[in-house]
Amino acid sequence: MRLTRAESKVANKRALIDAAREIVGKEGARARLEDIADLAGLTTGAVYSLFGGKNGLMVAMVDDYVGPLDLQPIQDSEPGLTLEEVVAVIARQYWQMSADPEAAGQLLFEVRVMDLVLADAELLAKLNAGINAAEVQLAAHLTGREHDGTPITREQAVRLARALKALLSGLGQAVVLGVHGGSEQYFVDVTQALVTWQVLGPA
Repeated sequence: MRLTRAESKVANKRALIDAAREIVGKEGARARLEDIADLAGLTTGAVYSLFGGKNGLMVAMVDDYVGPLDLQPIQDSEPGLTLEEVVAVIARQYWQMSADPEAAGQLLFEVRVMDLVLADAELLAKLNAGINAAEVQLAAHLTGREHDGTPITREQAVRLARALKALLSGLGQAVVLGVHGGSEQYFVDVTQALVTWQVLGPA
């Protein structure tokens, strides 16, 4: 079936963003526009037409990257789960991602993205905005969950989401790098230990 012009535009954007992600994952800031376009099966002219140039494509790639956490398991969890139980769902997912054979490639991509964005204020701002948005999105699934019989507020959920992502990111990297095994239960135990009023803060 032949794609419409609008569908072709969307498909070409997707192809270029995916190609940029792969090339940046290998080359970091040294990624060449020609290599990205070639991998996508398009021309550099397509990059300029769709994104305005290499920097526009890099901004789109960073904007597209929201981190490895898939919120679907949280969305599928029972609405009546306590805060500690939902945190355990998140911890198990992070452990599974860390133990995945493809986790090393994901970590390398994240390192290359850091290399790229730290040299470009616009990309850094875009990445920071994406990280903040991801934290707010995660917090939305924590808000209202009960801890010690009390539903937590949105502000408390954001504080917890930020701490969870930082802790689990560090634990996951240690597993990928072989620093420690980090069992699934260990991930659950240490993340549930964050669910305290000291971390959550006042209502």
